[in-house]
Amino acid sequence: MSNNIELKKGLDIPISGAAARKTKKVIVPDIVAVKPTDFRGLIPRLLVREGDTVLAGSPVLSDKVSPEILFTSPVSGVVTQVVRGEKRKLLAVCIKADKEQKSVDFGTLKTQSTDADTIKQALLKSGLWPTIVSRPYGVIANPNVAPKAIFISAFSTAPLAANAEYALKDEMADIQTGINVLSKLTKGGVHVSFNSENYSGTPLHKLENIVPHIFGGRHPAGNVGVQIHHISPIVKGDTVWTVALHHVASIGKLFNSGKYDVSRLVAVTGPEANDPCYVKGISGMCMSEIAGFCKDEEKTRFISGDVLTGTAVGKDGYLGFFDNQITLIKEGTECEMFGWAKPFRTKQFSSSRTYFSWLTPKKKYDMDTNTHGEPRAFVMSDVYSKVLPMDIYPVYLIKACLAKDIDKMEKFGIYEVIEEDLALCEYVCPSKIAIQAILSDGIDLMLKEMA
Repeated sequence: MSNNIELKKGLDIPISGAAARKTKKVIVPDIVAVKPTDFRGLIPRLLVREGDTVLAGSPVLSDKVSPEILFTSPVSGVVTQVVRGEKRKLLAVCIKADKEQKSVDFGTLKTQSTDADTIKQALLKSGLWPTIVSRPYGVIANPNVAPKAIFISAFSTAPLAANAEYALKDEMADIQTGINVLSKLTKGGVHVSFNSENYSGTPLHKLENIVPHIFGGRHPAGNVGVQIHHISPIVKGDTVWTVALHHVASIGKLFNSGKYDVSRLVAVTGPEANDPCYVKGISGMCMSEIAGFCKDEEKTRFISGDVLTGTAVGKDGYLGFFDNQITLIKEGTECEMFGWAKPFRTKQFSSSRTYFSWLTPKKKYDMDTNTHGEPRAFVMSDVYSKVLPMDIYPVYLIKACLAKDIDKMEKFGIYEVIEEDLALCEYVCPSKIAIQAILSDGIDLMLKEMA
C-alpha cells in the first residue's frame, strides 16, 4: 500500500528556461575535478600527486576520519593540478582525461546472494559510498552505523529541475539493481517517493523491493527532507540515509558492469541558456564544456544545481558531485530607480502579490540574481511558514542558530532539515536574510559539539 500525501504549502518559482526533453550533446570532457568541498564535514587526505596516472575508479582522496571511505576518479587520465585555497585547504584535484577511457574492474556481483558487508566493501572500494548521505546534518554516511531506513525521491520540484523520467529513461535496470543493493543495508526498507501528477505514467512506479509513497504539491514537495518529515520524522538519536536517484543508477552500474560510472544526463537550464536541453556529461566536468549554450558568458552566473540551492562556480568551475543540473542566469548588476515604488512591474514576479504577477499564473520570468534590496532587521513574520510544509518553527530555528543555542536548535527542528529544505524561506524573506548560510553554520556547530 502506498501513502498519498498532499502538501498544501510551498511555492513554484516561475523562472524561464526549462530544459526541453532532448539530448543535444555528448560531452567528452578534457578536464574533470574531484572536489572535497562537495561533501560536508570531509577532512580529505590526498592519495595522488601531480603527474600520476589514474583509471576511472582509482582512489584520489580518502577521509582522514574514516580512511576506508574513498573518493575515486570519474575518468582515466593524468593528474594535472592539485588546487589549494587559504591555509592550504584542498579544493580540487584536476585530471586531464584520456581520449580512450579505461576503468578499474571491480567485478560484477549478484545482489540476491550478496550480504550487506560485501556490499559495503564494494561501495567503499569503488568510491560510491559518498553517494549515500546521512541525516541528520547531510553528511557522508557512516558505514558502521545501521540506518533506520533509506529514502529516495523519484522526482524534483526545484526550479527547472531535470526530469527524472527523461534523464534516467535508459537506466531502469541499473536503478532496480541499485534499489536491491540498498535494501540489503537497512531493515527499515527503501522508501521511494513519487510525484502524484504522473505516478501511473512513469516507469519508475514499476520498481520492486521498495516502500512507495506519493506526494503532491508545490516545491519543496520533491525534497527528500520534506518527504522524510511526513513519512518518519527524524528525532534525536535517529539515523536515516538518502541517495539521489541518479546515484542509485550509478550503484546499479557498479554491480551490473563492475565499473565506476558517474556519467549522467545533465539539464542545461535558465534564462541565459540559448537552447535549454540535456547533455550527456559526468560528475566534475568543467562548465566551459557548455559555454556554447550561454547567451553572454561575461554577464552570466554559472550555477551547478538550481537557483535556490546551487553553487555559483563560474564559467571555469566544475559540476558538483551531487548535481544533474546547470543553471545559467544573468548577473543582476543593473539598478532600478524607484523599483520598489512602481505599481506596475510586469517583468517581476512576487510571491506575496505585491505586483500583478498573480493575474498571469502561467507566465515565466527571465529572472536574474538581483535581490532587489539588502539585508535589514530580522523581523518576526509568518512568510516562512507559508512556503514550508513541515511542522517546525523556521524563524525560531534560525534565531537559535544565530544565537548558537544548541538546546533551542534541537527543540526547533535542526535534526530534520538541511539547507535545501529552507531555501524557499530565504527566497521569500522580506529581510533578505541569508537563511541557508545561517543554517549551515548551525549544522556545523552541531557536528562539532554533538560528535
